[in-house]
Amino acid sequence: MELDKKYEEQVYAGVLGKIIGVYLGRPFEGWTYERIMEELGPINYYVNDKLQQPICVTDDDITGTFTFLRALRDFNYDKNITAKQIGQTWLNNLIEDRTILWWGGKGNSTEDTAYQNLKQGIHAPESGSIKMNGKTVAEQIGAQIFIDGWALVSPGNPEQAVKLAKEAGSVSHDGEAVYGAQMIAAMESLAFVEKDISKLINESKRFIPKDSIIFKLISDIQDWSAGNIDWEQAREKIAAKYGYDKYLGNCHMVPNHALIIMSLLFGDDDFQKTLMIVNTAGWDTDCNSGNVGCILGIKNGLDGLKTGPDYLSPINDTIYCPTAIGGETITDALTESYKIINTARNLEGLGNVVVKDDARYHFNLPESTQSWKVNHLDDNNPSTLISNIEYKSDIGNRALEIEFNDLSTGLSSECYVDTFFPEELTKLQGLARTRFFHYDFISCPIIYSGQRIKTQLISNSNKDITVNLFIKYWGENDKLIKLNSDNFFFQSNENKILEWDVPDTHSNPIAQLGISISSEEKCSGKLLVNYLDILGEPKITFKKPEHIANPKRGTESLETPFYGHMWKNNWVQAIDKWESRWKEPFRITQNIGRGVIFTGNDKWKNYSVSSKLNFHLVKSGGIIARVQGLKRYYSLEVTSEHKLRIAKMYYELEILKEVDFNFEFFTDYDLTLEVIDNKIKGYLDGKLIIEVEDKNNPFNSGGAGIVAEDGTMCTNEITVS
Repeated sequence: MELDKKYEEQVYAGVLGKIIGVYLGRPFEGWTYERIMEELGPINYYVNDKLQQPICVTDDDITGTFTFLRALRDFNYDKNITAKQIGQTWLNNLIEDRTILWWGGKGNSTEDTAYQNLKQGIHAPESGSIKMNGKTVAEQIGAQIFIDGWALVSPGNPEQAVKLAKEAGSVSHDGEAVYGAQMIAAMESLAFVEKDISKLINESKRFIPKDSIIFKLISDIQDWSAGNIDWEQAREKIAAKYGYDKYLGNCHMVPNHALIIMSLLFGDDDFQKTLMIVNTAGWDTDCNSGNVGCILGIKNGLDGLKTGPDYLSPINDTIYCPTAIGGETITDALTESYKIINTARNLEGLGNVVVKDDARYHFNLPESTQSWKVNHLDDNNPSTLISNIEYKSDIGNRALEIEFNDLSTGLSSECYVDTFFPEELTKLQGLARTRFFHYDFISCPIIYSGQRIKTQLISNSNKDITVNLFIKYWGENDKLIKLNSDNFFFQSNENKILEWDVPDTHSNPIAQLGISISSEEKCSGKLLVNYLDILGEPKITFKKPEHIANPKRGTESLETPFYGHMWKNNWVQAIDKWESRWKEPFRITQNIGRGVIFTGNDKWKNYSVSSKLNFHLVKSGGIIARVQGLKRYYSLEVTSEHKLRIAKMYYELEILKEVDFNFEFFTDYDLTLEVIDNKIKGYLDGKLIIEVEDKNNPFNSGGAGIVAEDGTMCTNEITVS
């Protein structure tokens, strides 16, 4: 299949279908059919409000799907990627007890069982095997729910999709669970080119063993659907022959796979009806609904998502993907779609498609808003709407339209996008807060002080307007503080490229990036955003903000996730302890092995990171740069063996170069690590001491932080420039 614009739109529709399905089924996950019918009735639309839950949530189904696919990017887009390599991607991205495997425990969660095996050096596929973990644990649902991405990069190529699905699924699962994953992957791959559901299922069956339970249950449901029964009667047959009571474990794959097949066969190829069936039928609703939504999204495209109610506006493209790569947590359906698209292209040796000079926000597919939203300032403000429209330029075909009505003095329109911990999450209360924060919301900002915002705007209004770019950062008492750019004046039908250097926020993380529109006269019209990008590396010193007082000993209060601590939430924390109540706000402890804290994202390429560090008791410690997870970064470290070294963590630690060094505990050492292209330099007290050139798969971007091994170290501040 050609990797053309049609393919791009199918991928985007598949991603949207996936997240719609998950968000639709998440509030009543695990409920039985009987309970759903009694308390909610047929699930024809989102029910999150009825159950006091947010609609867009952190969910392992979504995070795992987009995270594990990073393995292809990390291992040079090798079609022959192995389960072992995908397992290494797990270790690079997952923080124990805090991200996707938050609810785990060996023998309790299949995924965490595999993860614990990986940590102990038991490589995949053995990590997920029946031999290692037993049949019950190995055949739960996880291999199926995380599998969509491997099919999305294999359009019309089910052989490849199934091969990749087997490797990915085998990290944590075995047996029938892997067969189910292979079946889903084959269907999704074929959905790019085959529009008949029955043919789709029949063709995909050939990729799983005929003597498997999965094959037999699919054949049974096909036979039932050919008879004179409805989906409710089919569900009763499934419950009787393949129900939860027939299979041990928390969430077995077999019953849930049966509901997926049933919904596809009884759903009349209608997005709403099919999702209604799979969700109303119960059991693992968000997982099943996510797979079904992805299949139909791919097959029927964007138009197929819109045949029923409006599923798109409430979610607004929003995806949260909290992993050890915190710069990819705040994301959206279009961004994740183009990661998939470019992965598929690189698998075929084509290289990335560059949309609008690779701008962070480009809106270049229909319906895409990339999570931009209207800020409803007060009841007196003018009505404002945002939408994606066709807009042909020399760099793209679509744009974000901001439509405003009745601007006048003191009445402005404002739109923004979240770039870090969203303000709305801090306002969640009760059950809604509990359900959202069932695991930690680990995130790094998309934008930092010292970077540059660049955007192309086109005005179409009946009067002149004034445009301001702005940021809002988390300040004192974790309240948002707004900083505006200078005024940019637009006449009607004027096209301008604006640039603005992000001002100093005094170590406080930036939560929002936005555009405000005002006029001195009564004015209505439209402002088009062709693209908006964030350029360059930051110029910033990270320290405890001045508005946070140093507590006196004996008066400390327990730290909360929110109040007064957004500056700390700015950091990925893969460390045993980080106590900020001491004189040094960055005091980190790793009892066994290596622990890190870091911030930043893949916009950071050539820069230096500096810190004056004091080592209380460590085997080694120092600063890190171009961090791409827990197992991918450069470091400048001192060691208790009296060495100063530049190292590369590439799943295992590699010493690139080291020199003798007279090291002493409880002594300040001013270290600077500089990364320019593939040259890495280490400075001590401002003097160049050690340098090396990395010619073997060098890291070219990523964030910065500090690392400690077997002990405690501290610093007052960390500077990136």
